[in-house]
This record gives sequence, structure tokens and C-alpha cells, in this order.
Amino acid sequence: MPAPDDKQPIEMLNDRVLVQIPAAEGERRSRSGILIPATAVMGKRLTWAEVVAAGPNVRSIVVGDQVLFNPEDRFEVEVRGEEYLILRERDIHAVASERMDGGTGLYL
Repeated sequence: MPAPDDKQPIEMLNDRVLVQIPAAEGERRSRSGILIPATAVMGKRLTWAEVVAAGPNVRSIVVGDQVLFNPEDRFEVEVRGEEYLILRERDIHAVASERMDGGTGLYL
């Protein structure tokens, strides 16, 4: 049995992707400078997150990519005090990565 502070590797299965939303994404400021708390409800706003792990059947996403997804299509999980989200590859709308050489000409 591993010691309580030993980290166990996490392997995602099938088409699942483990992502983490940056802490700075919680609160936002409007153009006029008004602070919008993370708990404010906004209709159908997509969210960016960084991929931390990907299952063996994920075809076009690798660890380190930024992915765009609907926050309603997710499962939340806490691992060693860190908050993560589990998504299916089919629920991801876009990928931003330095490794992609072609694309739409949209740069982040």
C-alpha cells in the first residue's frame, strides 16, 4: 500500500480528457472595469481549460493543449486538493496549440 503522500498516476480511459481551468478564470472584469464573480451565471458561455491527461482513444488532443468546451458538459473531480474536470473528446469544440501549423488563422 502506498504512503499517504505518494502520488499515484492517473490514466484516463477511452475518449476522456482531464482538464484544469486556470485560477484566473474564476473572476472576470467587464470592459468598464466591473468585477464579475465566478458565481455569476452567464448564458451559454464556453470556457477554455488546459489538458492535463488524455485517454488512449483521444485522437486530436494532447497534454498541454488549451480546449474550448461548454461548462455544462462536464464532470468535476478533486484530486489531492486540486480541482479538475473530465470531458469527452466529442464535447470539446476547439483546440488551441502551438503544435498546430494549419488552421483557421485564429490565434490566441
